Amino acid sequence: MDIKIIKTKEFKDKPMDESKLGFGKIFSDHMFIVEYDEGQGWHDARIQAVENLSLHPASSVFHYGQEIFEGAKAYRRDDGEIQVFRLMDNCKRLVNSAIRSSMPELDPEFQYEAIMQLINLDRDWVPQSEGTSLYLRPTMISSTPALGAHSAHNFIYFVLCSPSGSYYTNGMQPVRIRIEAFYARSVKGGMGRAKAGGNYAASFKATKEAHNDGFDQVLWLDGVHKKYVQEVGAMNIIFVIDGVIVTPDLGDTILPGITRASVLQLAADLGYKIEERPISVEEIYEAHSSGRLSESFGTGTAAVISPVGEYCYRGESIILNNNEIGPVAQRFYDLLTGIQFGRAEDKFGWTNVVPRR
Repeated sequence: MDIKIIKTKEFKDKPMDESKLGFGKIFSDHMFIVEYDEGQGWHDARIQAVENLSLHPASSVFHYGQEIFEGAKAYRRDDGEIQVFRLMDNCKRLVNSAIRSSMPELDPEFQYEAIMQLINLDRDWVPQSEGTSLYLRPTMISSTPALGAHSAHNFIYFVLCSPSGSYYTNGMQPVRIRIEAFYARSVKGGMGRAKAGGNYAASFKATKEAHNDGFDQVLWLDGVHKKYVQEVGAMNIIFVIDGVIVTPDLGDTILPGITRASVLQLAADLGYKIEERPISVEEIYEAHSSGRLSESFGTGTAAVISPVGEYCYRGESIILNNNEIGPVAQRFYDLLTGIQFGRAEDKFGWTNVVPRR
């Protein structure tokens, strides 16, 4: 399928002060869009000016939430070139989310090519200040204008580019986490492994309550036993116990994070022992009381690494590493960001330069 490029005639002013970019609030000049109709397949692939979508009020995305998305980044290197980090993995993961959500598959190679062309066209929107990046948001929604409760027959896939500021504007600081004792993010057999909008909507109430009580995020537990650790906020979680990298095994309730996979591969390369297995709250607190839990951190696209300074479960708090960034979290943050910005060797082939066309 060819991609038609329709350049905008009204270019927007680019942000002058990159320290005020924030996250996901500013968008580049162009977007990619392709449509799907049952019986015809994907068609009319194009890069065009960013504009509002025109959807009938009965479109199934509004009523049944048939929607998935991805999150990736493009980085400006010191030599001015632009590169992406594990973008193909994002494209493949979107296909897995589509399969779970009863949505049509879109070839990962085609997604990748479309996104690379889009970045190239809007390459001047990639910020250059320390820690900044061009955030990429591929999204697929159902658009059939009918109220029947079944999988839709029409879909739209689009990609937005958003120049975003450094996640840590005041330096990387450990966060306060409440372990959620009531609400569940996902259950076995549910949508937890897919990157679907509904997973995030389901998390907002517990997160808001945690914020109101002075916490930064929540650590989710399994939906059956309310005992085993799942994710922290919208990130995967890692613990360092007796010097071992310990993280929950994936299954179908946890999103297979690309940053998580990168940390585990780096850890293996560095000689760390790694355990992917069930981890209970009881084990976390026991490991802390015995001095075996040295640090914990989240992994995700936005923050890369987010160190945890405090866990609180049913009113009982534990402080990790004197509420300071641990050496393991700092090491992985430095290694990953070094690769992402082209300042460190990429021995795994995770990065690709956006070709000029």
